[in-house]
Amino acid sequence: MKLQTHFALLDEGSKQEIRRTILKAVAIPGYQVPFASREMPIARGWGTGGLQITLSIIGKKDILKVIDQGSDESVNAVNIKKLVTKTTAVETTDETKEATLIQSRHRIPEVPLKSNQILVLQVPIPEPLRQIEASELKTKALHAEQEYSGAWLMLFEQIMKYGKTATDADHPVLVHNRYVMAPSPIPKYDNDKIHQSEALLLFGAGREKKIYAVPPFTNVTSLAFEDYPFEVESFEGKACHLCKTTKAFMDELVDELTNEPYYACNDTSACLSRLNQNEARMEVDVHVAK
Repeated sequence: MKLQTHFALLDEGSKQEIRRTILKAVAIPGYQVPFASREMPIARGWGTGGLQITLSIIGKKDILKVIDQGSDESVNAVNIKKLVTKTTAVETTDETKEATLIQSRHRIPEVPLKSNQILVLQVPIPEPLRQIEASELKTKALHAEQEYSGAWLMLFEQIMKYGKTATDADHPVLVHNRYVMAPSPIPKYDNDKIHQSEALLLFGAGREKKIYAVPPFTNVTSLAFEDYPFEVESFEGKACHLCKTTKAFMDELVDELTNEPYYACNDTSACLSRLNQNEARMEVDVHVAK
């Protein structure tokens, strides 16, 4: 007997249920909508929530980009890309501006997203109040009552202990002046990209069975006190050793020969694009000089 195969792996009933969940999430920005998370051919915790969203909304004309912590070629990104392309045969790209659908783990691309794009973020822990309250029933009540004093207390304790907020990633945000939301473990550097984004942002947590969203042009603010304003990671005085930019989120690396630190853009696609532009500009300058 020939087994029935489905476009984008999931059966149509599953995709319809997930799409209905997405519609509700879009209608209530920042609200965590439960869904029946399916078993996937990858382990939970490796992006099953984001993958289910991607497989449910992808179309034959979509152009897919998958990144993991800024890289298009990491193990997680490559395997998810292979799974999606084998079940859809859609075109893939490393260029952010060319993609219509982007699935990401731990980063929002450096290149500003446009209205014809959808960004899907993989989320391990969708509940921003989980460190404060272990009970799912109680966190639901806190969200319903808009009682977020615990989140503020967490930030206050960090300031008292370290002199500043110590959330290097997944810094909580207030969406549409209503729900406090976990933006996924993106660096604070990326938080401002969520505010008034032209693209639709979808967040999927497969293990926790939650989907939430930030619609285009939605107000999103990072939680911060007036006397301790929100600050992103600073790379002042640092430059990428490849493209020479000083305006990007960078990784600190160590030269194996000299044991000296150096910096490289975390978003490899954006770095390569800038590098190609610089080389093209140098060729033009040489040609003009001749």
